[in-house]
Amino acid sequence: MSTPAPRGVTYAEAGVDTAAGDKAVELMKEAVAATHGPEVLGGIGAFAGLVDVSALKDYRRPLLASSTDGVGTKIALARELDVHDTIGQDLVAMVVDDIVVVGARPLAMTDYIACGRVVPERIADIVRGIAEGCRIAGCALVGGETAEHPGLMAPEDYDVAGAAVGVVEAEDMLGPERVRVGDVLIGMAASGLHSNGFSLVRAVVDRAGLGLDTMIEAFGRTLGEELLEPTRIYAGDVAALLEDEAAGGGVHALSHVTGGGLAANLARVLPAGLGAVVDRSSWTPAPVFAAVAEWGDVPQLDLDGTLNMGIGMIAVVHPEQAEATLSLLAARDLPATVIGEVLPEQALPAGEGRLEHRVSGAKGVEGGTVLMTSQHHGWS
Repeated sequence: MSTPAPRGVTYAEAGVDTAAGDKAVELMKEAVAATHGPEVLGGIGAFAGLVDVSALKDYRRPLLASSTDGVGTKIALARELDVHDTIGQDLVAMVVDDIVVVGARPLAMTDYIACGRVVPERIADIVRGIAEGCRIAGCALVGGETAEHPGLMAPEDYDVAGAAVGVVEAEDMLGPERVRVGDVLIGMAASGLHSNGFSLVRAVVDRAGLGLDTMIEAFGRTLGEELLEPTRIYAGDVAALLEDEAAGGGVHALSHVTGGGLAANLARVLPAGLGAVVDRSSWTPAPVFAAVAEWGDVPQLDLDGTLNMGIGMIAVVHPEQAEATLSLLAARDLPATVIGEVLPEQALPAGEGRLEHRVSGAKGVEGGTVLMTSQHHGWS
């Protein structure tokens, strides 16, 4: 009796389920399509997303702005809680709000999801979150990729990344060259921790021995719900601000407060020779920041250099337009306050106290200097 020939290995047996990938696409199609306006051509499934940019013919000198980013280790919490429909908004915020700081209007975004195993419902939840973020930002989600990597990633592992492109008229571009002595710093409130510093946050939570299902009275919800609060997307608010006749012309620069904290990111949009003093006492961070500090006994300067500390976006504004800027943001239900001003670098205080945090340039940019002073009310 002959021995049957060994059966060949199939792609599914190797760990890749193409049928699951197709199902995920079906589940997400409606949410993605909802981000498409008449300028988007074709539908889901094409090799490339197409956007009609005929409107750029009306620009005198259109500049394309692009950005790419991910969400980082916040994904570990989403996985532990099995809640995946907010991570997408985090991704959009991290990408699109880097574009708007130069004054650009976001046009289109694409995403990339790598996972150990495609779970259609989970992938669809992630993409629905991305689509919702794009809707908030006024940006079309025109394409994406889901890659299954068995053997490279554990079955429950996944990571997300995204890229976006926008456009700005050259003469309207914001940046350090517009910043002047006397400009006012207006801080726009963060929705929470956003998507940076979660390696620190997770270490603090682990040290405190707290479960993600623990109710925290100061938060009014569970720890997990607080930590997964989506990153605020500022694109629409910034667009309204720049288009406003009373305030728009006074915005000289914007800083998206992400990795590295407030001072480092603000320094990137200041020209060499100028400095900014940021007064911590001008705002009070949300309770989650005080909790992280207390549970982990985290030094103030580590907090400042890692977390946004309650300010997610900063506008550097001509002093005559500061009031109009604050009024417009208030009308859009975005809490904002004056947190400091721009000075000649040599006029910055000596700042040698325990809580003084001084940063000169950051992330390869030889910009200005930022000095953080004082302390938040109620903090020691």
